[in-house]
Amino acid sequence: MSQKKKNNIRNTPTHFLEATPHFDKENPLESMMNRFDIAAKILNLESGIYNYLKTPTKQVTVSIPIQMDDGRLEVFEGYRVIHNDIMGPSKGGIRYAPDISIEEVRALAAWMTWKCAVVGIPFGGAKGGVKCDPQNLSQSELEKITRRYTSNLLDVFGPERDIPAPDMNTNEQTMAWVMDTYSMHMKRTENAVVTGKPLVLGGSLGRREATGRGVMLVALSAMNKLELVPNGTTIVVQGFGNVGSISAQLLFEKGCKVIGISDVTGGYYNKSGIDIDDAIQYVSKHKNLKGYKNAKPISNAELLELECDVLVPAAKEDQITSANAKNIKAKIIVEGANGPTAASADEILDKNGILVIPDILANSGGVAVSYLEWVQNRMGYYWTENEVNSKLETMMKLAFDNVYQIAKEHNVSMRIGAYVLSIDKVAKTLKVRGIYG
Repeated sequence: MSQKKKNNIRNTPTHFLEATPHFDKENPLESMMNRFDIAAKILNLESGIYNYLKTPTKQVTVSIPIQMDDGRLEVFEGYRVIHNDIMGPSKGGIRYAPDISIEEVRALAAWMTWKCAVVGIPFGGAKGGVKCDPQNLSQSELEKITRRYTSNLLDVFGPERDIPAPDMNTNEQTMAWVMDTYSMHMKRTENAVVTGKPLVLGGSLGRREATGRGVMLVALSAMNKLELVPNGTTIVVQGFGNVGSISAQLLFEKGCKVIGISDVTGGYYNKSGIDIDDAIQYVSKHKNLKGYKNAKPISNAELLELECDVLVPAAKEDQITSANAKNIKAKIIVEGANGPTAASADEILDKNGILVIPDILANSGGVAVSYLEWVQNRMGYYWTENEVNSKLETMMKLAFDNVYQIAKEHNVSMRIGAYVLSIDKVAKTLKVRGIYG
């Protein structure tokens, strides 16, 4: 591959991601609908409302012709699905991937509707994508794709209509191109049309740490419910990227004892506790945890089964399955990653009395601060990082308490409680607004 092809888009800075789940590629919509159906049954959702809420409001497929660097003409396919805009403008990331499909985008858009409702922000759900392989595209080609995709969706995007954000293989630079293209057509600067932007273009302070901070906040809320004090509470964090490392660092700063961490090189365990600042410095110098001397090397599988109070899976999907769920010894699981727990494991964890804070709640700090970024853009006034963090704390604690209460009322897991809360909120809003036509 030529040097120009080695663009840095694929190294997406995860602190700008609006966390989104990985779904079974063969049937992405069904994965979301399984939990939707359980919640709908609990709510006795009438058939008309059920059909309305499961059906996307708008689905757009666009053709993206691009002249490549070598002069060839290539045509890419792009998608944007607005699942729902009952609560407000739709919100959701744009991902670039060679295997993306309209079905996957549709499922992800629906998931964003419920996620925004859970955390209590006035957005509906959306998702977009372009079928391409960023690793084989130059920066110039990616810019052309992004700008043409944006121009094709000018009637969809808008600060009060549909607000994109970074997702898989897109980043703050991608959002800068979207914002600039949209602004050029509007003949005015519209920085509120996207979130996850560079600070210089109206991005928000506190955005880099938002998802990890949200994980920390709900972990503390869950510990409080089980009467665990932070000082000395044992933590295991799987994954040491942006979300995992920041979650670990913030919990460490609260006095928790982090006894296990991991990355792609494996797990690292120290029953006396790991100095997370030291581990972060080590990764900054060596790129990963390989060779880290202040903890004993173990496998990622062993890491998940360590005796601990709180387990934070913040790596990949389907890490806790029916095969290993019975061996999980944590009292609390806080899903920093998307879909780290397979559906087959839910019943086992519930039966064993483990409190699971689902991804739809646990990692919603990113989209919460995206909302705060949008608010700051619209009012043209920017908060300090402390102010952003304070507002995030209020939102996350309230969301946790609401989901916990709903779960208790219906005697269900917090995962199902989160879906019950969000679906009920959107359904009630729909009933009050009524159906036009």
